[in-house]
Amino acid sequence: MPTSTVSGSVMDQQPTSQPSAAFKSFLDEHLNHEMVRFTTAGSVDDGKSTLIGRLLHDTKSVYEDQLASIKKSRINRAAGPIDFSLLTDGLRAEREQGITIDVAYRYFSTTKRKFIIADTPGHEQYTRNMATGASTADVAIVLIDGSKGVLSQSRRHTFIASLLGIPHVVAAVNKMDLIGYDEAQYNAIRKEFLALAAHLGLKSVEMIPVSALAGDNVVQASTNMPWYTGPTLLEYLETVPVAVSMSGAPLRFPVQLVLRPDANFRGFGGQVASGVLHQGDAVISLPSRQQTRVKAIVTFDGNLKSAMNPMSVAVELEDEIDLSRGDMLVRPDELPHAVQHFSAKVVWMHEEPLTVGKTYLAKHTTRTVRAKVKAIRYRADVNSFAHVPAHQLEMNDIGEVEFETNLPVFFDTYAENRLTGSMILIEPLSNATVGAVMIDGALEKSSTGTATLPSFLHLPERGELAQRIADELVARGERVVLLDDEHIPAAGFVAAVRASQLAGATAISAAAVSQETWNALRRFMPEESFFRAENLSESDVEASLQLLKQIGADR
Repeated sequence: MPTSTVSGSVMDQQPTSQPSAAFKSFLDEHLNHEMVRFTTAGSVDDGKSTLIGRLLHDTKSVYEDQLASIKKSRINRAAGPIDFSLLTDGLRAEREQGITIDVAYRYFSTTKRKFIIADTPGHEQYTRNMATGASTADVAIVLIDGSKGVLSQSRRHTFIASLLGIPHVVAAVNKMDLIGYDEAQYNAIRKEFLALAAHLGLKSVEMIPVSALAGDNVVQASTNMPWYTGPTLLEYLETVPVAVSMSGAPLRFPVQLVLRPDANFRGFGGQVASGVLHQGDAVISLPSRQQTRVKAIVTFDGNLKSAMNPMSVAVELEDEIDLSRGDMLVRPDELPHAVQHFSAKVVWMHEEPLTVGKTYLAKHTTRTVRAKVKAIRYRADVNSFAHVPAHQLEMNDIGEVEFETNLPVFFDTYAENRLTGSMILIEPLSNATVGAVMIDGALEKSSTGTATLPSFLHLPERGELAQRIADELVARGERVVLLDDEHIPAAGFVAAVRASQLAGATAISAAAVSQETWNALRRFMPEESFFRAENLSESDVEASLQLLKQIGADR
């Protein structure tokens, strides 16, 4: 072609490396920006969706076609030329009713940070959605209608934010344009909210007067409120310190799955929940309490010398120990609580109330156990924060509950570690998530006076006594499995005990148990889960009374 022979033509020009280097630099800078997760909360019609829409619009985070579609919308045009709430309220029912129903997640970035927004509903019936959206937040923005003040739902959401341990709370007093940007009315709301925050123990609280509709103090500083000299909402979000390192916390590595690609490698995959895991570290596995060392920390990009939260890695150990999903690796001198009985605060999310005696599935890190409600200590009144006696928790109620699990749970309190101190409750039949749980601490004994039965009750050569004890415990509402059955072979004895344990039942047997079998049982059951009856009366009647007293089931 002629153009190919012309000096300086398009074919002769070579692309320079400058654009690609600049683009790579831009990407690297963007990827290195700190990520901030924040949620909006407050009462209905306080303007949460409008505020988020305004924030997205003024930070140039809305596509032109999306903005054009919003401008053409005939729904909720009373909000002005642009209804900013439509940028987040995407469901048809939300647009028709002008309310937020489900949690809406949005992403935007500035030159300083990247943000993930959880726009949560304000209606009381959707409080559970708020708790879901706020569970991973670094900052909670509590919207307060300047013309109405701090309402009941605003107090409820602030209370939930404190329960969830959200590090920073900012109260955005919205609709300042409706009250003529009145400083005195803002100060009255400020005084009330700061008193509420102090009562709840919130440590990092900020107050900002805004008008989401007019844009005052959202992205640009307001000229209508010269008396306010603090940051705008965006300035606050760009500068609030959210980096909380878990590297100084005790090591917690919940095992998610066992990796066995071939006969030469056996690793344990999972995410480091807290602390730092080093190659060569001495670790102990829970619940078996077997000790070993970290041989290698393996990733797709190669082996590492160390790993910390929130890195997901595969850990290869020096010894072949029994370890599976739901178990946890920790340091020998930094053991978590490993108990079956604990108290926790619960945000109830289901139409069917939480009641004493009901059993749910509890998912804690990678471990799933059965959790029985032993007692409801109180229900919290969100208006007065008084502790009200309750026999059940209705949907959106918050209360303190005692649980008993069929297997030990390895946890830190929620105040110490949000990852290992939280769990969710699941309804076994429908598989619906029904409750959010924040663990307060371990309990030695139930306040109702009941005791935790052993997982395995061994009565050697006392078959009739074993049957009598099983019948007695069943009559008291306990779960019991009698293993002395001709259909359970000796080779399947350990598996039968394990199955009973997973089902939350006490296994009872009068069969002879070899030392090899005891060793196999100890791999998945702590020593306190066994009970070997000794020095009992030869009379089955007297022996049953003695045994029931010894295991704490004589009430």
